[in-house]
Amino acid sequence: VSARDDLFSRALRDADWLIPDGVGIVLASRFLGGRIEERVTGSDIFRGVHERLNRAGGASVFFLGSSEETLAMMRTRMARDFPNVRVAGTYSPPFQPSFSNEDTGKMVAAVNSAAPDVLWVGMTSPKQDVWIHENRHRLNVKFAAAVGAVFDFYAGRVKRSHPLFRRLGLEWLPRLIREPRRLWSRMFVSAPIFLWHLVR
Repeated sequence: VSARDDLFSRALRDADWLIPDGVGIVLASRFLGGRIEERVTGSDIFRGVHERLNRAGGASVFFLGSSEETLAMMRTRMARDFPNVRVAGTYSPPFQPSFSNEDTGKMVAAVNSAAPDVLWVGMTSPKQDVWIHENRHRLNVKFAAAVGAVFDFYAGRVKRSHPLFRRLGLEWLPRLIREPRRLWSRMFVSAPIFLWHLVR
């Protein structure tokens, strides 16, 4: 996607931290002699950060994205899983391909008024990545991360693939079967383009 989307490409290049959330990245690293040894998912980062904050005595987080229902379910589960981590606020933005300046202003204001330590953005990619990149200097947070479908996974709205599929690097397969229309292009159009860029 970044090969044809300059904003997304810039967001990736300027990010402080990129994770190999995809077996293709791991295999590409091995092919090119890189040092990425294993896949790390958004869910891994989400849980790992909260476990660390909870052990340290707590911090505050903000969830930006998804539906009001999903956000409410996340807040309930967070209180149970990580009692020392405070959910400072949540915001469900409009479901549309891009945001107006007014939409963005409301989102930034909601985050800053809550003054969280950590901002999790759970939208679709590349929208979430570009949004963080374009607004990072306006956000009063210590850490902001784009985690995609993690909100739905954590809330229990969408089930993650069986651990066996995850270990084999095939977490995408059950999701493709469940959501063929949404994921077909990613798997059978984007993947060959990625391979072409890898070997050319």
